[in-house]
Amino acid sequence: MSIKSDNWIKKMALEHRMIDPFVENQVRSGVISFGLSSYGYDIRVADDFKVFTNINSTVIDPKAFDPRSFVDLKTDVCIVPPNSFALARTVEYFRIPRDVLTVCLGKSTYARCGIIVNVTPFEPEWEGTATLEISNTTPLPAKIYANEGIAQVLFFQSDEPCRTSYRDKKGKYQAQIDVTLPKI
Repeated sequence: MSIKSDNWIKKMALEHRMIDPFVENQVRSGVISFGLSSYGYDIRVADDFKVFTNINSTVIDPKAFDPRSFVDLKTDVCIVPPNSFALARTVEYFRIPRDVLTVCLGKSTYARCGIIVNVTPFEPEWEGTATLEISNTTPLPAKIYANEGIAQVLFFQSDEPCRTSYRDKKGKYQAQIDVTLPKI
């Protein structure tokens, strides 16, 4: 298995629509950077957010998640309450090849502010916009800027295709385009 370079990512994005929309160069001026980097791709957070609220005093249960635990917002700047979190999605739509697995890590600009971005790996043949979990670990409100960088995706290619892909097993988050809550 090998990590893929910017040349491979660019080729896959342009010829196979692996990343759509695709930004060929890293955009940095006046924004939290996004676009193609040396060995990865810096993804953007879209302007659709689900901010956690405890006004209904429900228990968080991944098997029976209560959607009333979130407030839906469409905004250019999302304020995540202290010691809380929000869900969001990527601007980019991904189509992962059968012999590729990704790992996604939060950008250091946010990490240095106590904001942790969690994204699960993109499995072989998964496609969709990624749902992002953005945690504010600080005792103060935190700003998240829509349409700017939030995390970096690293692409790992195997020397052979996997036996069973995400598409083969009919994964429950296949082809998602909205911020998607937990499913069983």
